[in-house]
Formats: sequence, C-alpha cells, structure tokens
Amino acid sequence: MVNVAVCGANGKMGQEVVKAVSASKDLTLVAKIDIYNGEFVSIKDACETVKIDVLIDFTQPKSIYENALFCLNNGINIVIGTTGLSDDEIEVLKSLSEEKCLGCLIAPNFSTGAVLMMKFAQMASKYFDNAEIIELHHNQKKDAPSGTAVKTALMMASENTNFTTGNCSEVETIKGARGANSYNNIHIHSVRMPGYIASQEVILGASGQILTIRHDSMNRECYMDGVLRAVRYVIDNKSFVYGLENIL
Repeated sequence: MVNVAVCGANGKMGQEVVKAVSASKDLTLVAKIDIYNGEFVSIKDACETVKIDVLIDFTQPKSIYENALFCLNNGINIVIGTTGLSDDEIEVLKSLSEEKCLGCLIAPNFSTGAVLMMKFAQMASKYFDNAEIIELHHNQKKDAPSGTAVKTALMMASENTNFTTGNCSEVETIKGARGANSYNNIHIHSVRMPGYIASQEVILGASGQILTIRHDSMNRECYMDGVLRAVRYVIDNKSFVYGLENIL
C-alpha cells in the first residue's frame, strides 16, 4: 500500500481527493493537512507521526513552492495540483526532483477532457496564425491566469511563433482590455465569476474561418482519475513531470 497525505484537505478539491484516496484499494490515507480547530497541522507535523510516500497538494499559490521544497528535501514524492508556480520555481523543483530521485508531478489540470482540449489546441496551432484563450473560473480562485491557460499557451507556442499575424497596431484605451500577452503573442483573458468551476475556450482564427475548442468542468469529481493516476506514476517512476498529458 502507498501512504498518501493530502495537503489542503479541508478545501473543496482537497475533500474530493480525500474521498478518492480513501476509496482506492491500493492507496492509504495517512494524513490530512490543513487547519483544524483553529490550529494548523503542517506537513512537518504529519511526518513526525506517520510515514508519507506521496503528498498531494491542493493548497494556495503562496504556499505550494515551500511545500514542494519540504517534500523533496525530506524523501516525499509530490503531486501538485495547486497552480501559480513561476517558471523559475518549476525549474528548481525539476532539478531537485532529479537530484533526489523523487517523483514530482505538476499538473495545471487533472481532467482528461481538459488535457485533450490542450492537446487539440496544440495540434490546431500548426494551421492557425491567430489565437486567444479565455479561461473562466469561480470567484474564489486567487491566481490569474489559470495554470491550465498558461500550460495551453506554452504548448501552442511550441507549434507556432506568432499568434497575432496580420493584426493592426493596437492601442488599449483601457489598460488590460486585450488581456495578458503570453507566449508568442497568445492573449489570455481571465474571467472570475460565481457559478463557474473551471472552463476554458481556445479560439483560433484564419482568413474566413474560426475554430473554437472548449472544455467545461461540471464538478470536481472529474479530476480524481487524473489525480490517482499521478500518485501511482510518481511512486513507480520517481521522475519530474509537468502536465498530465505526459503520463496518459
């Protein structure tokens, strides 16, 4: 059995992960890390009482990097679902994972449908020179743009060098009206609204045609298959992975 701890266990995603791990026949939930009765139970606290093979982190952008450093420096494989890591932080975690021979899997999105959406957008980018991304999340999400949007843009940019081909010179009369200009001029627009869970739309254009690729998450259960796949992968492979598509 694989001993699993869940960090952010009281959050909406954390609660779903706790249920999924508890129901799994080959995984054992040994620790729930969060605030209980006004007191914070830390990863270090949990390590003093139980052996943790894999930690699943669904916390906040401000804490994920330190959590990951602690795990990799203390012999714990980690699956990261929290978004907001910088490119430099990801590189540090990659190097540390390789140095320590520990699994570290970072996935901006654990939904197989979302992963397919990202792959389809990457494929289409070979044939369209204009593209923008609209990502829509609940209004409690703290980071913008979403990790999924950033990862999608990065994948698309690997297939094309400029996604504003033919555009005129633009002037924003209100700053930010054109969204964030990301990799190879892919503009990303972030919407935060109650009622959404997680949705993303990739719009690709060429003369005389528009292609729209969209994915909507209706509940958080759709992420659990990907989370459990990731846990089993880091245990078996002890390597660094960025993106669920790399293990499917």
